[in-house]
Amino acid sequence: MTEDWTAVAHAINQRVSELGMRQRELAERSHVSQAIVRELQHNTVERRRSARTLEALSLALGWHAEHLSAVLDGRTPPEAGEPLSSEDDVPSRLTAIEHHLRQITEKLDELNSRLPAETGRGSGQGG
Repeated sequence: MTEDWTAVAHAINQRVSELGMRQRELAERSHVSQAIVRELQHNTVERRRSARTLEALSLALGWHAEHLSAVLDGRTPPEAGEPLSSEDDVPSRLTAIEHHLRQITEKLDELNSRLPAETGRGSGQGG
């Protein structure tokens, strides 16, 4: 089976454009180095990438964890809600869980940063 890295680059670039996302933001969300994101977007280095890299990028782009792997292999990408192709693929499942936990943690950190340093101050207590 041939790998179509050009199709992967096209898919990433199209999605990044749809989402109005910058390369740096994709790198941060996926926890993939910006250099690797750049290589993939511009298809400058064709080499086998870790399945975890493609999964992390897929998830950061709001796709199914196997989306970019499917594009690479010339298959139709699964829909976001579909289960992973192999229920025995524990590493892929753990990667997806870790990614979701990172997103939840980042959102909680963002929400916590908006809270006042001390709750109750200046909230009209007393009276």
